[in-house]
Amino acid sequence: MGGAEFKENAYKDLAWKHGNIHLSAPCIYSEVMEALDLQPGLSFLNLGSGTGYLSSMVGLILGPFGVNHGVELHSDVTEYAKQKLDFFIRTSDSFDKFDFCEPCFVTGNCLELSPACSQYDRVYCGAGVQKQHEEYMKSLLKVGGVLVMPLEEKLTKITRTGPSAWETKKILAVSFAPLIQPCHSESGKSRLVQLPPLAVRSLQDLARIAIRGAIKKVIHQEAVNRNGNGLKNTPRFKRRRVRRRRMETIVFLDKEVFASRISNPSDDTSCGDLEEERQGEEATTPPDTRPEPPVNFLREKVLSLPLPDPLKYYLLYYREK
Repeated sequence: MGGAEFKENAYKDLAWKHGNIHLSAPCIYSEVMEALDLQPGLSFLNLGSGTGYLSSMVGLILGPFGVNHGVELHSDVTEYAKQKLDFFIRTSDSFDKFDFCEPCFVTGNCLELSPACSQYDRVYCGAGVQKQHEEYMKSLLKVGGVLVMPLEEKLTKITRTGPSAWETKKILAVSFAPLIQPCHSESGKSRLVQLPPLAVRSLQDLARIAIRGAIKKVIHQEAVNRNGNGLKNTPRFKRRRVRRRRMETIVFLDKEVFASRISNPSDDTSCGDLEEERQGEEATTPPDTRPEPPVNFLREKVLSLPLPDPLKYYLLYYREK
């Protein structure tokens, strides 16, 4: 991760693996996020949390009063996730655009969670779950909670509708590496995984959250007063003529697949024409109409306040950017 040799694969919709570090295809994460039906303030448990990528995205939705826990089998991956989380918090503007629920990662086998652990509103498992572990996974949910996991080669959504009532929905076919079975110690006893306790925020932290929220409301109201609808005026670009690509029609008939191409000569064009048009647009676009780099309005507003610098930096979580 982060090496130049992997950059060419960074935006491909494919699974990725390097050593113990695994990433699912981006389309899988989007399906999972949608199926989890996340809301601010919920509790989330990520089994097989890996790099912490999914947990960080979930944290942007849960907000400061949610719970965000992850369990990862490999200690080196847990440390990697913590490093990436620290970098995200210090440098990403998303931390200021959204209220963040910081993930907390622990190392251990997710099949060995302590019975004393709390139940969660949302649970995701990032490894293939064997049928014999289905009930164990379901037991981690609160009533009304949602569990998303690969079960029997299908990404499955299970909703707990009552103490012993469940609704199951198959989302799509997937292929995940299976869960690793627990390894018992020499004494024959399993090593139970203790999840973090549900901590109560300090009054000082609650004040920081409230102040940041109030500043965001001021920024939004200023934008509304300035633009009328709260939306920043975007620069106008010359409208590019839309060219339709060749249409491919697939016909299914008695398990046979027949493919035929239907193309309209008037819609077709060469790559050379498109490139010439793009270059022409770039040449005629004045430099001042190009979009400006994004501005972190919360940071700018805090730094402009008549406050002591230590208090400003506290409100900004001492972030680098």
